[in-house]
Amino acid sequence: MKKVVILHSDVPLDASEDELDCLRQAGTISLALQQLGYEPVLLPFVLDLSKTINALKDLHPEVVFNLVETINAKGSMIHFAPAILDHLNIPYTGCGTDAIFLTSNKPLSKKIMQFAGIPTPAWISSKGVRSGQPSSSIFLLKASWEHASVGLDEDAIITLADSTDIKSLMQKRNKIIGGPCFAEAYIDGREFNVALIAGKSGVEILPAAEMQFIGFGPEKLKLLDYRAKWIEGTFEYENTSRTMDFLENDNGLIAELQYIAKRCWELFDLRGYARVDFRVDNDGNPWVLEINANPCLSPEAGFAFAIERASLKYHEAIERIINDALR
Repeated sequence: MKKVVILHSDVPLDASEDELDCLRQAGTISLALQQLGYEPVLLPFVLDLSKTINALKDLHPEVVFNLVETINAKGSMIHFAPAILDHLNIPYTGCGTDAIFLTSNKPLSKKIMQFAGIPTPAWISSKGVRSGQPSSSIFLLKASWEHASVGLDEDAIITLADSTDIKSLMQKRNKIIGGPCFAEAYIDGREFNVALIAGKSGVEILPAAEMQFIGFGPEKLKLLDYRAKWIEGTFEYENTSRTMDFLENDNGLIAELQYIAKRCWELFDLRGYARVDFRVDNDGNPWVLEINANPCLSPEAGFAFAIERASLKYHEAIERIINDALR
């Protein structure tokens, strides 16, 4: 039986919900791999690199399913895992080292998109450098490296005035979230995401999804923040939902989102699977918020819903991802 190592973040049992989700993904993927006839072996990626390298060498896997999202609870080292696997010449699922680094560093990915002509909201770097023209004075202080909306809450919302010391605000926010941040212009409108998966003949664009914000009054930003994703029982969690059913007059918009998502796949040399998150302003203009290389594969996450809507079974999608790694 061929062995597949599921390499995952080294997550303590008292970790936050977003980190624990990595272990839930590993368990679900393990079952899918067994269904496909593989022998799955779970292995945490520890910062003692010699220990991780020796464990991988001892296991001699056919392929590694890379689920590493954080190292020592920090997203800024996410590229260590594919870099080590490249060094060992072991095939692995999902995006390569360069793509992981470039897309996980959100300000850097925005700069690349801007140069390529892909629309992304205006932003202010940690050094106070402004890029793009914001449509309003509302900005969000976002973590530069962390995923899963870490650090995104009502305290991350700021209204800029000429007298605002944005660098000072970001420095204070850095201490709260434990890492660098940047300020991104808030786009009032609708929120979408488009998932992509590798196939035999190239990338396949999966059905688009829209996030719905139910009961959000004019005083509350329509925002998929940390509570909306992870904290059950909160207003945000209970009042955000996902739909993949659209009216006919949305067909043009959906086609445009899918086209831009494919451009992002090609621009960043993505592989395996990915997801692109969008906001669409009130004039119908799409803006790429971020590119998620190796997005969440939990059964209740958006990628799994897109797979199902595309008439793919979960284990069939996992098989596609494995086959793409082996190619």
